[in-house]
Amino acid sequence: MSKPEISRRRALLGAAGSVALAMTHSGAVRAQSSAPKRILFVVSNPATAASNGMPIGFWLPELAHPWFVFNRLGWTMTIASPQGGQTRFDEMSTPDGRFGNPLDVISRGFAAAPPIQALLADTKPLPEMRVEDHDAIMIIGGLAPPTTFTDDTRLHRLFGAFHDAGKIAAALCHGSLVLLHARGADGRLLAEGRRWTGYTNAEEDVVDRVMGVRFQPFRIEDEARRIARTEFVQGPAYRPFAVADGRLITGQQGSSGLATAELMVAALSDAA
Repeated sequence: MSKPEISRRRALLGAAGSVALAMTHSGAVRAQSSAPKRILFVVSNPATAASNGMPIGFWLPELAHPWFVFNRLGWTMTIASPQGGQTRFDEMSTPDGRFGNPLDVISRGFAAAPPIQALLADTKPLPEMRVEDHDAIMIIGGLAPPTTFTDDTRLHRLFGAFHDAGKIAAALCHGSLVLLHARGADGRLLAEGRRWTGYTNAEEDVVDRVMGVRFQPFRIEDEARRIARTEFVQGPAYRPFAVADGRLITGQQGSSGLATAELMVAALSDAA
């Protein structure tokens, strides 16, 4: 390894260490409100892809980047999963992974922080989560949600209940598949008549080429276009893009975590 490359890697690791400290440091920048907002993250439990047998989980930056934003505001965060317990992020999503950004010191620091590692090893079971204990829910995507979230009616009901309660309901990347199923108290799909985004066909095409197989069991964009009066929108592939439609906030893919979190901060600030 060349000296410039060694210096670069040391700089990245040093920056990641600083980020890891900031992830849990009690002196983080505090929100102006005396009552910090309470965010519920939902991530997938580990699974195996039916298409090629690879281990799959959640997308690291989709959790790390919003966590960084909310933590700097002093907000309270809980990580839950359908079954609780151990979770795993997709190896392809790490800064050194196939789809990762080597300059992503936020994700690198997040994954390296021992308190975060402990939380990811012991997530809260979704059945224990109550709407009244949180101000917003954020469904995190990754390679596993199409396998683990599609038939999870408990998750679909919880997402709808947050929205019905006048709270922020957010989803990112493949996490937005909940909008194919979540319904409001009136029985209608939340996606009906709404503007939202999620992982696109163009992005699925890239994954399929890399994997050498049609990787996911279905595509969100295809399914979204079958919903009456819904408006599925998108930005350029793998570029930050997020949409707010009232209390419903969605982000397109793993590059959109910061943008999605910023819309949530704005919405929660307006609601304060």
